[in-house]
Amino acid sequence: MDKRLTDFEILSFDCYGTLIDWETGIWAALQPLLSRGSGRMVGREQALQAFAVHESRLERERPELLYPEVLEQVHADIAAGFGLRSSPALDREFGESVPSWPAFPDSAEALRSLQEHFKLVILSNVDRSSFAASQRTLGIEFDAVYTAQDIGSYKPSLANFEYLIDGVKRDFGCAPETILHAAQSLYHDHVPARACGLANAWIDRQRLSENGNRGATAVPDKRPEVDYRFFSMAELAAAVSAGKG
Repeated sequence: MDKRLTDFEILSFDCYGTLIDWETGIWAALQPLLSRGSGRMVGREQALQAFAVHESRLERERPELLYPEVLEQVHADIAAGFGLRSSPALDREFGESVPSWPAFPDSAEALRSLQEHFKLVILSNVDRSSFAASQRTLGIEFDAVYTAQDIGSYKPSLANFEYLIDGVKRDFGCAPETILHAAQSLYHDHVPARACGLANAWIDRQRLSENGNRGATAVPDKRPEVDYRFFSMAELAAAVSAGKG
């Protein structure tokens, strides 16, 4: 990549796993179910990997579902997979848990810094209502928000990134080469972003590049190329402030 970070005009983000600490949120929201284990212990990594399998499958097979509905079914599937006893009320409670998921400690400050240099755009796999709650948690007003509910499909569908490109052109008059897409998930974001010709910055919070951790995020068969890699939002903001490429 021969462009400097500050040469871009639009910084688009995935939210969950990048800005919002969804693994902490998911794990906390699973506790009412896991406490019904009757002696069977389900560990954090085991539970998060089960979440990744069921979530990615449902988003692929049932794109018409709103994200809380996806989460409800994921919860029921996790319960069945571990032989735990769920209920419609517990499934629904998990489906409505997104507003309680916390932000990463560095997200808000990094976003405020980045807002001085870029238009900030969200491309998220959730519904508008769930994201509105997370936006309040982050304390940042984004310049544009594009959700799976708006698009009618879930990442990694290329349709979501085509919607991003069209939206940025419509809303800001900016071409695709002005967009830098920043995200944690290789599977949901970086594979399709590269396929659509977008520059990308990997926010490798899991340090997947070092230790192969998987957690709640599905992992692609082949790791895509990335133009930039940072281990936190704070690192990205610091590099932009320093004018680095």
